[in-house]
Amino acid sequence: MISNKVVINCPSGLNSKAAALLVQKVSKFSSNIWLEKGERRANAKSLLGLLSLGVERQATINIIVDGEDEEKASKEISEYFLSGF
Repeated sequence: MISNKVVINCPSGLNSKAAALLVQKVSKFSSNIWLEKGERRANAKSLLGLLSLGVERQATINIIVDGEDEEKASKEISEYFLSGF
C-alpha cells in the first residue's frame, strides 16, 4: 500500500470535469485507489464519490493506492494533481 499527500493546484478544485478526467485516468489501473480529504474517503473510480468530497483549490488530499500496479498508479495520479489538471 502506498499513501501520499498532494495539494490541489487547479483553480476550480476537483470539479466535475476534473473528477471525470481523474476517473478515466484511474480506471485503467487494477489497484484500489482512494482519495481522502479530512475524515472522508472516496473511491477514485467513482465520480459521485469524488464529487462528494468537495475538494476545493489548495486543499490537501491523501492518495491511497493498494494493488499490483500501485507504484505506477500512485506516480501518475500524483503527477496529475501536481500538473494542475
